[in-house]
Amino acid sequence: MKAIIFGVNGQDGHYLSELLINKKIDVAGVSRSHGDLKGDVADYSFVEHIIKSHQPDYIFHFAANSTTAHSALFENHNTISTGTLNILECVRLHCPAAKVFLSGSAMQFKNEGLPINEQTPFEANSPYSVSRIQSVYAGRYYRSTFDLQVYVGYFFNHDSPLRSERHVNQKIVNSVKRIANGSTEKLILGNIDVKKEFNYAGDMVEAVWTLVNQDTVFEAIIGSGIAHSICEWVEYCFKKVNKNWEEHVIIDHDFIPDYDILVSNPELIRSIGWKQKVDFYKLADMMMETQ
Repeated sequence: MKAIIFGVNGQDGHYLSELLINKKIDVAGVSRSHGDLKGDVADYSFVEHIIKSHQPDYIFHFAANSTTAHSALFENHNTISTGTLNILECVRLHCPAAKVFLSGSAMQFKNEGLPINEQTPFEANSPYSVSRIQSVYAGRYYRSTFDLQVYVGYFFNHDSPLRSERHVNQKIVNSVKRIANGSTEKLILGNIDVKKEFNYAGDMVEAVWTLVNQDTVFEAIIGSGIAHSICEWVEYCFKKVNKNWEEHVIIDHDFIPDYDILVSNPELIRSIGWKQKVDFYKLADMMMETQ
């Protein structure tokens, strides 16, 4: 069995690669920076060459810049939207029996503060969501018209020790560690009353594997359905080093968050056999204890 992972250097690509290797699957990891194969998913000739030559059983498209910023407009269009079309067209032409997984996001849905499920309508509220929505519709087109096995998993917030500090959970963890070691820095945060999910990337790729190995459900929300505030994360991390968070945190009251709460309804993914293993507290412990 063979698999290609586009975006192997991200946390999702890393954990999925580990999972597949443990299952004795031959993994080819693709990245623009470094990996088994160096190249850009937005380059059709490159994608065609590796799909045609590898003849994979599975293809996973994780490549993206996970930001809603307008500055990433063309980067995410090229990577997510064009990348998806390149993969699907090459699969149609050269290995139509392959199973294709496309990453979706909680951020592409209309969020009214209620748990989001597969019936929640999309909302194009950022360049990132526009690219994700276009990718999903491309997947649906190739699934319905050419009978390709195209799956979509809509990821809710998830982290791991591999996250970069531009993600708030890791920013908090790294700052707490430095403060515990004597740093006098102040941790500047926005609205810490925002509630979201705190899922573990390793669990999320287990859900992906569960999804692509059945043929009843082709699109599923992937999340825990449990929301915590950023304040809870801050409090817990500082408590682990015996510090009072209020002495080390400055709140930027001018910061405007994308949402007040973002939470999933994972009933469908659970119905096909997936269960979350790492909760909020275990994730914080893992990230705080990783050197």
